[in-house]
Amino acid sequence: MVEFARGFWGATASRLFKHFSPVWFEPKPLADKRRKAHYVFSMRLLVTGGAGFIGGHIARQAIAEGHEVAILDNLRRAKRQQVAPNAAFYEVDIVDQAAVCEAVADFRPQAISHQAAQVSVPASVDDPALDCRINVNGTIHVLRAAVSCQVERFVFASTGGAIYGEVPADSLAATDWVPQPASPYAISKYAAEHYVRYAAKQHGIKTSILRYANVYGPGQSNEGEAGVVALFLEHFARGEPITVFGRNAPGDGGCIRDYVYVSDVVAANLLAMTAESPPNVANVSTGVGTSTTALAEALAHALHQDLTMRQAGPRRGDLERSVLEPTLPVSGQALPLELGLARVVASVLPRSGSRGECHRQEQD
Repeated sequence: MVEFARGFWGATASRLFKHFSPVWFEPKPLADKRRKAHYVFSMRLLVTGGAGFIGGHIARQAIAEGHEVAILDNLRRAKRQQVAPNAAFYEVDIVDQAAVCEAVADFRPQAISHQAAQVSVPASVDDPALDCRINVNGTIHVLRAAVSCQVERFVFASTGGAIYGEVPADSLAATDWVPQPASPYAISKYAAEHYVRYAAKQHGIKTSILRYANVYGPGQSNEGEAGVVALFLEHFARGEPITVFGRNAPGDGGCIRDYVYVSDVVAANLLAMTAESPPNVANVSTGVGTSTTALAEALAHALHQDLTMRQAGPRRGDLERSVLEPTLPVSGQALPLELGLARVVASVLPRSGSRGECHRQEQD
């Protein structure tokens, strides 16, 4: 699997990054015909949570590459205008099994990318029953619809940033590690993984489990742990100090995370949905750990702004360190954090004529 991924990524990664627009809602079509050659034909793809951050990027890039796309989303945290143009749209909540089945039966996709989820660790601590209802029951509903409608492939967005538990210093969590989920969110995602495996074994559907590190990029909300980039941008725009929650105590630099740019996640999903031999389980990550303080400093540098930090104690449910061994993209191919932050800044806080001055772009 790694060798297959290495061949795919080595041939296409440099071109892929060139064609992702810094502005999240304006993907550019891939000009490289060799990338299209990996697809036997254009496919009918359904993206749950497709009006959201990651799902929206996946939907738009799939359309740009010539696939027929449908989006299933409850619009609870998104707006109708965020739905990709030229995509079929079903305003459906994944906790509604009948509605999910009806939508899948109507569109008849060949592949499903299941991105819809409850993604906040603190929210899962506050209400684990709600977290379970969305992340476990909701996933079961989408799986049952996929099996009933004879969907060929099912890609599940899991979490590598939470599912492995604490990752010791100088170590990288690999896919063969035994997961040690330490929050209701991680538990629900791990439980859902087992249902995905069951569907593959029992019904023969091809499945891929993608364990994301902390995803960031243009168009992201400040919800969830990886949303810290969007949250920090808001604070910079308002001239407010950045709060850093400590690993063990205030002032220790904060938790260490593996931040992966959204274009890497999009490419991994399209690979899993369209390649002849998709990975069974893959970490979508960079293998590089970054502390919260270092992230804030890098963002301040990208913005050409001064940084003021407020130190706080540890936050409930947070892991101290989570860094993953990359499966996709292969080691060394992930977009570096500095370049990713520069793309985020270009899309949200475009520079004015003078260096160091930034103005927040008007949002709908």
